[in-house]
Amino acid sequence: ECALRGWDLLLTDKAAHLLPPLAAGISRLYGVEARTYACDLTNSDERVQFWQHIEEQGIQFHMLINNAGVDFEGLFKERSIQELRTIVRLNIEATLEMTHSALSQRDPCRTLRIINVSSLASFYPMPVKAVYAASKRFLLDVSLALHQELRSDDVSVTALCPAGLPTTLSCITRIEAQGIMGQATALNVGHVAS
Repeated sequence: ECALRGWDLLLTDKAAHLLPPLAAGISRLYGVEARTYACDLTNSDERVQFWQHIEEQGIQFHMLINNAGVDFEGLFKERSIQELRTIVRLNIEATLEMTHSALSQRDPCRTLRIINVSSLASFYPMPVKAVYAASKRFLLDVSLALHQELRSDDVSVTALCPAGLPTTLSCITRIEAQGIMGQATALNVGHVAS
């Protein structure tokens, strides 16, 4: 959707092998520059390296979309400490750090737009998704606060709160397991992106 609008892109994902063909396809289809830099956003050292690379390359942003997120659905007491840490590290810690760092790498001639992908889950305490829902509530609240705080700096912060998105095979499986309710609340990824 961003490439369709003519914007050059910097894509990151922990799956380094997926990035080059994705970037090449986007560049070919839309005639924009699509750069890549592999980064596991749950790893603070890799996030530091990511932003060092950005600074070294002289890249400046006018938009940041924080859409990385994870959930390990199930009873809290059955989740491992590592799973719980991963939710917090990716959904909260990485989003905060990416947002903070983007402020220093912004294009000074343009409004900086930040979109934090929260969730419909941010509006409700959710048994079986307790930590995920709480992490998404955090993103909603911090986005609303930062939108006000950063307005005078020509920064716009938005929280996007979609329902279920069939983005991966595991997400699709969980949506289907919810039956009619899962299917009724699932959204088209392309529609949400636009």
